[in-house]
Amino acid sequence: MISRIKHLLHRNRHRERYALLDELLRNQSLSNEQLHRKQQEDLSAIIDHAFSNVPYYREMWERHPGRESLNSRPGGRSHNAVRTVNSLPILRKDDVIQHRNEMLAQGLDRSRLKIGNTGGSTGKPVSFYYDAHKGELMRAGMCRSYMGSGWKPGQKILNFWGARQDIKGGNRFSKIVNDAIAAEKTIAAYEYTEAQLHDWASAIRSYQPVLLQGYASILAELARHVIDNKIRMPDTLLGVFSTAEVLYGWQRELMERAFGCKVFNQYGSREIPNIACECRHGNQHIFTDMVYLESLNFDQEDRLVITSLTNRVMPFIRYEIGDSGRLKEGICDCGSPFPMMEMGLCRSNDIIKTRSGKSIYPSYFIHLLDGLDGIKQYQFIQSEPDKITLNLVSPSSLSAETLNSLRARVRRDVDENMVLEINAVDEIKRTVSGKHRFVISNLA
Repeated sequence: MISRIKHLLHRNRHRERYALLDELLRNQSLSNEQLHRKQQEDLSAIIDHAFSNVPYYREMWERHPGRESLNSRPGGRSHNAVRTVNSLPILRKDDVIQHRNEMLAQGLDRSRLKIGNTGGSTGKPVSFYYDAHKGELMRAGMCRSYMGSGWKPGQKILNFWGARQDIKGGNRFSKIVNDAIAAEKTIAAYEYTEAQLHDWASAIRSYQPVLLQGYASILAELARHVIDNKIRMPDTLLGVFSTAEVLYGWQRELMERAFGCKVFNQYGSREIPNIACECRHGNQHIFTDMVYLESLNFDQEDRLVITSLTNRVMPFIRYEIGDSGRLKEGICDCGSPFPMMEMGLCRSNDIIKTRSGKSIYPSYFIHLLDGLDGIKQYQFIQSEPDKITLNLVSPSSLSAETLNSLRARVRRDVDENMVLEINAVDEIKRTVSGKHRFVISNLA
């Protein structure tokens, strides 16, 4: 009874969010053909809006070398949306950084807008304008993803969040009341010790949430602690939602063992949230009622290019987000009308490049340490073409034999001239947004 009252209070406080959720849920009942047609209409609408109202896109159209060969200019009734968008240049992070103000739609009251910031995990932090509607739509989209696990609005969620800027301060009593009404708590998890991991496990036991959500690296560390200390998790758990970082197979396996439920991999970003989410059958479904997704080959790598269909404040059209992945054919047994995709296990600057031109994906380095006990944290960093630094957090030093073996394997598998420098460190700092990156390339 009390939980129902709290949920009604939350629905009343966030009427727009729940109205948007109802609309998103109705979209799930559309056929593949209906959903595709809706996406094309939404794509046409966002292109028309951008070229009619946004100085950056209007100027880009005027400079477009092939505009005369298209059906008509954006904003006209006859233009083909897909043909038009596929003819446009790629929007890169540098473009957003340099032209943020010109990308803002005209006629908006800037005093009612906020500025968001990405964490810069692909090497270049990006700031962008957004409004309250974007925030409510983002939360509605997240709720739809959660419902794929069996969660229902009003059931408890416990977040482990690593971004300091997202952990709100303010009045403690007000925060307690708001969390209670929302049936959601957030634990600041941007740094931790074994004692804190134990406290967090105890918090799960006492709060008894239905869902856990957080950064993959944080949840994996917590899962390891739960397993090592044989801590029983509550039977209330239906799912763990991994977000903000690449999710590796060994992390998924740890979490599912520790928490006794399925792990769902979410994909989105601060500038374009709710791009895709994993279903119970393990397939990543693209939310085509919110985005238009392309997979293009750049430098022998499948890179994701995304158009937001919902952002009219600061449109992102053909945005190269810095992640790898590809579209996937077929129909999922879960019955979802949304098409599928496969994520690559890296971001663009997680790929190690050799002087001879080889590209080594991060999965190689992640598995390089398989079978070595006692390593708490690690990070590979390439700052020179012939040198990789491995920073290790471990209570005991690795033997000389083990160190020499690692160096020999890198020379054999990566490049005969590649030097592996191994350092013992006390801690590995997370990024500003609280993420832990296992493999980093700092090469230009």
